[in-house]
Amino acid sequence: MVHVKAGSDGAVGRTDTESDVTLHVNGHEHQLRLDNRTTLLDTLREHLGLTGAKKGCDHGQCGACTVLLDGQRVVSCLIFACAADGAAVTTVEGLSAGDGLHPIQEAFVAHDALQCGFCTPGQICSAVGLTPEETESPEAIREAMSGNICRCGAYTHIADAVYEVAGAI
Repeated sequence: MVHVKAGSDGAVGRTDTESDVTLHVNGHEHQLRLDNRTTLLDTLREHLGLTGAKKGCDHGQCGACTVLLDGQRVVSCLIFACAADGAAVTTVEGLSAGDGLHPIQEAFVAHDALQCGFCTPGQICSAVGLTPEETESPEAIREAMSGNICRCGAYTHIADAVYEVAGAI
């Protein structure tokens, strides 16, 4: 919601550049007042302290900031938080249930599908958000995950991990 304020003479002129935003992040509701230019990524990292999603390129090209928005994979550096008002956001921190890991997280560990770990949260969120059509084969998984860059080159292990649990996601 953008607030228009009247000047001292009563004329409408100045626009407030902040919005009230409600986000449901990892099952918890957060009511925030944010600058309209604040991205979802910056909201998660700077306002909510959730640092799993990484700021890689900040241009939507690397996938390190991938989260789930109402169950769909998105690069959070390209989404304004005010555009996500009322949405359910799931970050890598919200994937596990209790003390256990999500099946994709377990598969990443079992298949050694990470090296430096910078891209791993985005890779995992992207994998969780895949559709059944995107998990029909290792080739389909590689294509669907192509928006997530791994500078260490762990792609084969990542595809193997995702393919192993494709029925569970």
